[in-house]
Amino acid sequence: MAPQREAPVLLDLTIDNITPNTNRINAQCDDPRLRYLMSRLVTHLHDFARETRLSTDEWMAALNFLVGCGQISSDVRHEFILLSDILGLSLLIDSINHPKPPLSTEGSVLGPFHTHDAPVMPSGGDMSSDPEGEPLLCICTVKDTHGKPIQGVQIDIWETDSSGHYDVQHEGRDEKGPSERCVMESDANGRFWFKGIKPVSYPIPHDGPVGKLLERLGRHCWRPAHLHFMFRKEGLDNLITALYLRGDPYETSDAVFGVKKSLVIHLDKVDKATAEQYDAKEGAWLLKHDFVLVTQEDADRLRDQNATKALEKLGLRMKLVDHLPIPDVD
Repeated sequence: MAPQREAPVLLDLTIDNITPNTNRINAQCDDPRLRYLMSRLVTHLHDFARETRLSTDEWMAALNFLVGCGQISSDVRHEFILLSDILGLSLLIDSINHPKPPLSTEGSVLGPFHTHDAPVMPSGGDMSSDPEGEPLLCICTVKDTHGKPIQGVQIDIWETDSSGHYDVQHEGRDEKGPSERCVMESDANGRFWFKGIKPVSYPIPHDGPVGKLLERLGRHCWRPAHLHFMFRKEGLDNLITALYLRGDPYETSDAVFGVKKSLVIHLDKVDKATAEQYDAKEGAWLLKHDFVLVTQEDADRLRDQNATKALEKLGLRMKLVDHLPIPDVD
């Protein structure tokens, strides 16, 4: 444990001065970014309590709610990510940290069911073991913002089965292994293709604290049909996104705010020539999509530009260190 410093002398604590006193104590922190984060967190939390005249019962209910989120979470279910999703925070943070210039593929939410044990498959592999699902052939490309194909991009892909459940939601998953998910790599032409099943709408887990909160708020717990994608390669800005099926009943009311117009797609049917070329079933569903990735350098530049404009609009005197704002006290 680091040696403790002599704490500042606290003033006579009141409703009005508890905030500056708390910030004075926290200001002993050597890390300027953490010091700034804690200062703003304490200020907004205290102002929230003062503005709402938060009751003791409400305060305790909120603490117990957070305890419940932790108790139901596991290695394959992250209730706090789900909470962040339904509050719109996940999409906000992704949009701040991974800004996209025009014509590049927009991001979406990660969701609570991504895993790190998906099998590596060559292009053309079938990632689904669900016999009840409607066959789907996906033919995709990865390009940069100049239209040049990108080779060697690692692509993480996952979706639910035909019942609307991810593999980790089923008992016996450890014995059966992953399903409806895979990892593959783009070829010299930036192409990758795979077989899965047509996505279906599904409810987010609603048997825990987040589900009860949605019920209290009068909100539904459904997500529109979609496939998840994650793209990674050195020198490129990581992209977490999803493609959503046009016409889904929840297209315009996604419980976790993941849908963007540019990510809504239409499915076609596999014709005879395509079936022969990709060893697929004629008449199966067909998804064709071109993903456009951004370099890390371009993403960082745009992120800094957006941050500078936003901070100036708020009237804050800040400087950016590693693309993150801290008070400019020099």
